[in-house]
Amino acid sequence: MRLLVQPGDNIVPLLEGIRSAQKTIQVAIFRSDSDEIERALKDAVSRGVQVHSLIANRTHGGEEHLRKLELRLLEYGVTVARTGNDLMRYHDKLMVVDRERLFLMAFNLRHLDIDRSRSFGIVTTNPKLVQEAVRLYEADCKRQPYSVKTRNLVVSPANARQRLADFICKARTQLLIYDPKITDRAMIALLGDRKRAGVEIKIIGKVTSNPQGLEVHKLTHLRLHTRTMIRDGLSAFIGSQSLRKAELDARREVGIIFSDRRVISRLLKIFREDWSHAAPPLRGEKDSIETVHSAA
Repeated sequence: MRLLVQPGDNIVPLLEGIRSAQKTIQVAIFRSDSDEIERALKDAVSRGVQVHSLIANRTHGGEEHLRKLELRLLEYGVTVARTGNDLMRYHDKLMVVDRERLFLMAFNLRHLDIDRSRSFGIVTTNPKLVQEAVRLYEADCKRQPYSVKTRNLVVSPANARQRLADFICKARTQLLIYDPKITDRAMIALLGDRKRAGVEIKIIGKVTSNPQGLEVHKLTHLRLHTRTMIRDGLSAFIGSQSLRKAELDARREVGIIFSDRRVISRLLKIFREDWSHAAPPLRGEKDSIETVHSAA
């Protein structure tokens, strides 16, 4: 398992993944302004790789860019599908190379998310996770019903609320959280329960309505885009869903729960560094630079 860190890793790991493909590439795109990624996909087609792209049907104000992206990819020989209208939004970002390697990202393929925002991604060759991501991808391409068969893949609205609630409830000593906007009352209540049980909880981001008195700081040196939780220094979640009702229950979001010690050790180090740059919000302060709107 490999951790992708933004800013820092840039699109290099993604380009390496695309260039290494021998048979197939399946990529889900919510937003993209990366010419380099497009060129790499075009080159993959030219060397005989079957490239398939699933592009969001709509974003907040970005439909024109997505439709232009569709046309360019079609010109390159990429097979293009568009997400359905059954969910409020398809917000997941993932890529599967040769049905053997999964790139699951909290960031979009655009410079704002990669160069100026704190975000993470995971690269894994775990067969169960890769196969489940392919199942999800193909179900969404064909606009067919989907149910999760692997517990560690967190998919909204299929199992996200249950899995993330369970993740929080199992915290015994510490929960470190990146989340641009926590608004779900049930999740906030669970965090309050853990705090009263003696669990140390630190949140970088924002919690609207915080009757639990959770310790929340805002990131001051970077825009915040990732959704990440680290539990007891032993398990972690990285994904596209905030602890918000819409993102848990009404949108396609994807994340992963894992226990890779090397990756978690690096996440802990980065969180501590970011916490040292974070600060409590001023009283009455509105959404600040790190807050990402629901369309992100």
